[in-house]
Amino acid sequence: MSTQYQKDITGLIVIDPYNDFLSEGGKIWDRIKSVAEANNCVPNMLRVVNAARNARLRIFYALHHRYRPGDYETWKYIAPIQKRGLKSKVFEDGTWGGEIRSEFKPQAGDIVAQEHWCSSGFANTDLDLLLKKHGIHQLIVIGLIAHTCVEATVRYGAELGYDVTMVKDATADYSDKEMQAALDVNLPNYANAIVTTDEIVQSISSL
Repeated sequence: MSTQYQKDITGLIVIDPYNDFLSEGGKIWDRIKSVAEANNCVPNMLRVVNAARNARLRIFYALHHRYRPGDYETWKYIAPIQKRGLKSKVFEDGTWGGEIRSEFKPQAGDIVAQEHWCSSGFANTDLDLLLKKHGIHQLIVIGLIAHTCVEATVRYGAELGYDVTMVKDATADYSDKEMQAALDVNLPNYANAIVTTDEIVQSISSL
């Protein structure tokens, strides 16, 4: 891994660590369970978060919009992914599924950006502003899911000029096909490094 991280300009982006994604009983868990368990996604995400906290890196949360009644019903145009969200009421506000899994709840000093309406953690949110206000230029990205919110956030980050690292075993998807498309085909065009949890933990632990 050739990327060199600098403590004062590096931040961890945690995408959508909701119960609906990551916990038994979550609305989407059964769809990603086989991939997530095969690569130890949840334990690896936690390892990266804990390593970032120990290294005193700034942690940012890029969270998907939590469904609230009336959100999409009057929209003239709605993307297919939003139509599915409307139907399933995934990440519904005020429900257990719409809560952040307990191990990943933000702590004092963490920064929670505005919720994104579609896939990119940057689009129509204040994430870019918050990163810049804290002097962050290097991003380490983990979270769900690989071919939608994660890929869109990494792409948008590259467009904005950030140096982006993707942790490939701290994400999951509906199948190996989607994982491969994101991690092997698409993201190498935008992430300057695609690494394992072991590699990133070793790198940031030495900062």
